[in-house]
Amino acid sequence: QRQMCIRDRYKQIGEIISSDEANLINRIVKVSLFELGMTSATSQIAMFTNLFFRVTGISGNNANTKLIGHEISPSFIKTFARRSKSLIHQVVKVKTKDSEGLSIKVIAVTGSKVSENTRRNIRNTLVEEIKKNAAEKTFDELIQDIIYGRFSSKLFNKLKQITEMKRVEVRKTEREETFK
Repeated sequence: QRQMCIRDRYKQIGEIISSDEANLINRIVKVSLFELGMTSATSQIAMFTNLFFRVTGISGNNANTKLIGHEISPSFIKTFARRSKSLIHQVVKVKTKDSEGLSIKVIAVTGSKVSENTRRNIRNTLVEEIKKNAAEKTFDELIQDIIYGRFSSKLFNKLKQITEMKRVEVRKTEREETFK
């Protein structure tokens, strides 16, 4: 058995013990923003946000990874549900500037109950804005904007022109992957 150091391009994200290197390839590693020391990023939700990395290769004692997505804990998302508010979920599949496929799952919370017509307008605006913003950025830039809250902030500012909004969060992202 050997202890392997799990790394993304920039830093060590954890350690794992394995008797066979081949068992590590394609393994998914979950790490919270809090564990990575990124508490200043979005201090309120750093403990509730997990990043997912896929092991892509082994070099010596290092297991190299690539980021495949993030997720905000469902228990934190449930705190958004309040009486007399509308929750709107939307899933949008996009292509980034560097042709990476990505599924972005968003939740929008309105200030009060809204009509079906307003819900439709919010969904249409979300899809339009997400596709527009994603097409302008590379995968790394887009994920960074999502994790640091800049992406949600842009969406919030656009949606508040339609109705009173309480919150907009990108609750989950998933990179489209193909395996050999």
